[in-house]
Amino acid sequence: MSEGIERRARFDLIRYANCWEDADILCEALRPEKGRRLLSIASSGDNTLALLAGGAEVVAADLSVAQLACVELRCAVFQHLTYAETLAILGVWASDERNVLYNRIRGDLSPAARSFWDDRKSVIESGVIHNGKFEDYFRLFRTRVLPLIHSQKLVRSLMEERNQSEREEFYARHWGNWRWRLCFRIFFSRAVMGRFGRDPEFFRYVEGSVSEKILGRAKYGLTVLPVHLNPYLEYIFTGEFCHALPRYLREENFEAVRAGLNRLTLHHGTVEDAAAKYGDGGWDGFNLSDIFEYVDDEIFRDIYGKLLASANPGARLVYWNMLVPRSCPACFAMRVEGLNELSRRLFMEDKAVFYSAFVVEEVKG
Repeated sequence: MSEGIERRARFDLIRYANCWEDADILCEALRPEKGRRLLSIASSGDNTLALLAGGAEVVAADLSVAQLACVELRCAVFQHLTYAETLAILGVWASDERNVLYNRIRGDLSPAARSFWDDRKSVIESGVIHNGKFEDYFRLFRTRVLPLIHSQKLVRSLMEERNQSEREEFYARHWGNWRWRLCFRIFFSRAVMGRFGRDPEFFRYVEGSVSEKILGRAKYGLTVLPVHLNPYLEYIFTGEFCHALPRYLREENFEAVRAGLNRLTLHHGTVEDAAAKYGDGGWDGFNLSDIFEYVDDEIFRDIYGKLLASANPGARLVYWNMLVPRSCPACFAMRVEGLNELSRRLFMEDKAVFYSAFVVEEVKG
């Protein structure tokens, strides 16, 4: 019998303290203008808040109470703190006042979220963006594996501003040596990533080498894309957002996020249930993260069909493929158009280099 991921993986821990998907290409694909209704996977809240900043009404759904607590905390922080205090409490800037700042905003949390964070004062104190399972995985890579490959001096040099030809030369001469390739293949293998990073069940439908696919994308991110403007790579290699910030944390978006908080609704449960529960008026777009990777073909078709049934003409379904190729099921092909040129262009700009495809599909009128 087919089982949804909610029956096969744990959702009681902070799996992602940050959203490891590029909100810049997401927002270009979903066009979150005023008047548009969007349904979003909540994750840690980063990309949901980025969509709010664009002006859209957003419902954010997640199976994990821990992830929803991350979203609630961010909302309270943006509502009540200054921009500098926001960067401090979340962990972007150094601070010894995080618990003081938390006490100022905890009253704005739901009882469930307040209890969650009251029990995790050490997480608040050390900065919430540093305390997810995936972040622990990158910390292990950064502190235990990367020193076996490159010096701290070379890592710092990696983040310097260069043009593409200079990045390619740096990678060829200094970075992409045999130690890098060997350690990368081991650490980003299915077994190690499943044990320390993602849940092993997230790889159930993956075929072929996990590490080889990610290694190729990592090289692309380190050579073709500007490394010094990439917050995701900067965090992986340094443990900080210093030179670049995710979209929701950029100062120019702060007030727009704050102004959009009253347009956000959170839903604990599946995205298809949220689509039905809040679907009056239909949906203009869906941020689906990479959820289709975690289910078999039958469940994928079922979820896709339910979302499609609630979509307005012109609505876009946007999602990533990491290791399992997914696109509109053949049974719905007459109702959906794949925006292949847009998908390819945005994928070439994707700063979160773990993924093998970015899919943008549009419901026909």
